[in-house]
Order: sequence, then C-alpha cells, then structure tokens
Amino acid sequence: MGYEYDDQNIFAKILRGEIPCDKVLETEHSLAFRDIRPQAPVHVLVIPKGAYVTHDHFALEASDAEIADFTRALGQVCKLLGVQPGEGGSGYRLISNSGDDGVQEVPHLHVHIMSGRMLGRMVSPG
Repeated sequence: MGYEYDDQNIFAKILRGEIPCDKVLETEHSLAFRDIRPQAPVHVLVIPKGAYVTHDHFALEASDAEIADFTRALGQVCKLLGVQPGEGGSGYRLISNSGDDGVQEVPHLHVHIMSGRMLGRMVSPG
C-alpha cells in the first residue's frame, strides 16, 4: 500500500496560503517557516511543496530537482539562522518524525531545525 496524502493537513493549507506562516525561506520546491510552538529558541520547519507524507516517501518518489532543492534549502536555512558549527554557530538538530512510532503529527514531510540551547539526548535510554 502506498502513501495517501491528505491535502487538508495544516502544511498543505499553509502552502496554499489559507493559513499564514512566519516565512524564513521559500524556494521553487521548498518552504521554511518558524514553528508556532517552538521547542527551542530556534525552531524552524522545512517542508517540500510536493505532496509527500514522510522522508522515505519523498526520497523514493520526488524528482531529482525536488530532492536537490529541499536539501539545499536545509543548508540555506541553517546558514540564515547562523547555526552552522563550521561557520561559528553552536550547532543544530534535524528531526523528521515518520509514522506512529516516530510520533508524526502532521502527515506532510517536515524537518525541524532546532538550536539555541543544549537539546539533551536524542532518545532516552530504555
């Protein structure tokens, strides 16, 4: 069974302009905006404009242009935010939750870029 995209999810509505966002970057195939419930001082979401549910869905079905654009957008956002450790930033965490076990809340691929404080362990032991 393939992925079924729900075009009524909040990110689809943001892409259609039905819901506003605090835009950080927009490219041909990607959109980055500040999270409305930030979990860190810096918390930006990056989404593809295409109808992809999870990262594996995107990796297997997106065009080369979409994949390259999305990957470059992640780098551009890190640069705009000043979090690149190789450029004097304090670093960041990328998170992409997928499916029930990954606690995915919105069925549209999105990557969280988080920074600005020590974020602790990625997953608690046990």
